[in-house]
Amino acid sequence: MDTKNTIQVGQNSYEMPPRTGFSIAQFLTVADIDCSARWYETVLGARILSMPDGSGSPAYLQLANIWLILNVGGGPTPDKPTVTLSVPDPNHINSFMNLRVADIQACYQLWKSRGAEFITAPIPKYGEIRCYMRDPDGYIIEVGQSTDIVFG
Repeated sequence: MDTKNTIQVGQNSYEMPPRTGFSIAQFLTVADIDCSARWYETVLGARILSMPDGSGSPAYLQLANIWLILNVGGGPTPDKPTVTLSVPDPNHINSFMNLRVADIQACYQLWKSRGAEFITAPIPKYGEIRCYMRDPDGYIIEVGQSTDIVFG
């Protein structure tokens, strides 16, 4: 098994691209693939697996136990004839990445020192401490540490 593009969770391995079953990746529409890829690499420690080859291909990154696909926006295509992809309006977000961390203060200080711009410092709320940062395209990323583990 090629471990470069593999994540082991328990007895299961997840690869990009998968040999069997499926893997999950988050697609982000970005203004500048290189800028965004370098931000995820520098700030969050993502591993860049591939960069565009000049044919309109996206960048693929491994970020902890998920993959990110970064590509520029564009108009409808034959497989999505009514959909246009664009970077978000930074003040009107309908989804966001959620990073669960063991030590929010350490992550906040480290990622801030690497260039992350946080909306606020970590704040206690709903059985956790959390804060949000923005990536270069305005996507928000929640960083949270549980203080009371309650699911449901």
